[in-house]
Amino acid sequence: MVPAELANALAEAGQRMDLRCWVPGSAGNLSARVDDARIAITRSGVHKGRLKTSDIMAVDYDGKTLSEGMKPSAETLLHCQLYRLFPQVGAVLHGHSVAATVLSMQGAITFSDYEILKAFGFATHEIDVVLPVYANDQDIGRLAAYIEPLLLRDPPIGYVIAGHGVYAWGTSVEHAYWRLEALEFLLQCELERRRMK
Repeated sequence: MVPAELANALAEAGQRMDLRCWVPGSAGNLSARVDDARIAITRSGVHKGRLKTSDIMAVDYDGKTLSEGMKPSAETLLHCQLYRLFPQVGAVLHGHSVAATVLSMQGAITFSDYEILKAFGFATHEIDVVLPVYANDQDIGRLAAYIEPLLLRDPPIGYVIAGHGVYAWGTSVEHAYWRLEALEFLLQCELERRRMK
């Protein structure tokens, strides 16, 4: 159901995220667009540092499993939403780093004058970029419905669920990883700056 190359890329990304301490325990979830009918996503409850290709399953765009006997991540609908709304999205990575979790509990996050903002396609670093923080909700369908008009109104560079973690996406698994890495760098910088005040 999932092409081997895509499953390998997701498993490797999970292992890389684990090395950076972005996915403790069984936290986080990773996905990639397979085609117009299928999404590859990590199964529920698996440690991302120990991901194997057999831990990558397929779901449809409504989040329903296409891999018999496997349960997808609880947050699958948030992944499906990004693929449905933005045709250019090829992969979505979600982690639970300390910086993302702590900063998201303090309200909105704005990045100003960081050179690495160019990683998101901006022509200059001399800008203010808001990383949206959405209130956590255990009802993922309700959370997705709340987020959708906000994503459409002003597509962000990523977003954070308060007290939870960051979502990043890109055209491929590797591109999504680069963008996640850039976001995590920015979040860590902001955390350090606030400590220094």
